[in-house]
Amino acid sequence: MLIAGPTAPAQAVTYGTPTIALSASYLSGAVGATGDPVVNVTVGQSGADASALTVSASASSKASVAGTGDVTVTGAGAVRQLAVTARGRGYTNLTVKVAGLGGKSATKTLYYAASAAVQNPADARWFTGSADASAAVDVGGGYAVVADDESNVLRLYDRSRSGAPVKTWDFSSQLGVSKEVDIEGATRVGSTIYWTGSLGNNKDGEYKAPRNTVFTTTVSGSGSGTQLAYGRSYKKLRDDLVAWDQAGGNKYGFAAGTAAGEAPKQIDGFNVEGLEFAPGSTTTAYLGFRAPLAPAVPGGKALLVPVTNFDQVLASGAKAVFGAGVELDLGGLAVRDIRKNAAGQYLILAGSWAADDNSDPYALYQWDGVAGHAPVKRADLPTTDPGGWEAIVEVPDLTAAGARVQLVTDSGSADLYGDGTEAKDLTHPEWKKARAAWFTLNP
Repeated sequence: MLIAGPTAPAQAVTYGTPTIALSASYLSGAVGATGDPVVNVTVGQSGADASALTVSASASSKASVAGTGDVTVTGAGAVRQLAVTARGRGYTNLTVKVAGLGGKSATKTLYYAASAAVQNPADARWFTGSADASAAVDVGGGYAVVADDESNVLRLYDRSRSGAPVKTWDFSSQLGVSKEVDIEGATRVGSTIYWTGSLGNNKDGEYKAPRNTVFTTTVSGSGSGTQLAYGRSYKKLRDDLVAWDQAGGNKYGFAAGTAAGEAPKQIDGFNVEGLEFAPGSTTTAYLGFRAPLAPAVPGGKALLVPVTNFDQVLASGAKAVFGAGVELDLGGLAVRDIRKNAAGQYLILAGSWAADDNSDPYALYQWDGVAGHAPVKRADLPTTDPGGWEAIVEVPDLTAAGARVQLVTDSGSADLYGDGTEAKDLTHPEWKKARAAWFTLNP
């Protein structure tokens, strides 16, 4: 007869200290926003299944900006998604906690900033990582490459979502510059994107050679798979423009506008902000000027200057050749961007020539690209939102009812969070952002 011995006691499970990591320590939102960025929270604990861990967040400072009840955590397993609904403008710290097994826990601090509500928030998205958006080019699949006039970094964004860029490229070394080119305009032909600096002096009236730069990048892929490669550059376009205007009797005052001590953003200054090819052409490109305007341009009209061999300027370094200036009545406004679609329909984003112009009017004009033909206003744009309207992403079919266009702001000088700090001077890139918004064009 066998007699069973005593059963061995179960081995006690020893749980380690939980771990927690945030995909970003700084997060920006907006009051009333749709689809604000989220943070991924990665958690774990030795001896435990990650799905058994609980993630929560609580306000640890200013609950009037975002409180405990304004934080939502979704997902299961090792990676959760944390979203914050902004309650008010300003800054607050949120304590993110993972509660593990065995009574153990760990925390991380999420530093959160919320900007004020904007008009039509459902049509707004916020591109983070930079506040000084200055030009944008659609690359298909719902994505766009956006330039920054305070650096030489190009950023790829999902046009439908708020958040950080998917990819970035910095071509400073290939361009041979250590300072910003002051990128202000761009357009695409086939697989080539053409980019132009402002060509003007800096705000203190000083000549900075990198700003006298136009360059190309080559696109491969599309959407989130877009890749950019550096092409070629040309660094004498400003000189060519001044010489051309002098030969024509200084009609537009380019020599005076580029003189030492002359700020670019004044009515008789010199500042390029738009670039697009002429109708049916891949050789002649229009340079759109923010300045000069009247009195240098008679009647207070905006100015386009055709570069008739623009493709060769970049392909071989040929000296630029110009056609007659095109003067457009934009209601006293200047060119801030110009873009056309495959059907040759143009939209011109019109705004003030002034430096501090966030409260000045903006408008969208339709044009057929032909000198002597008048543009037609299609929309007035709001001026109460942070930043100035700066870039057209792409042009829809302008004959379609309810046609909508997406624009992007330069918010660099905006006080986004109510503390008097300009967005471009914020310490953390995640808090810097430019607004992208959809607008319906008037019939």
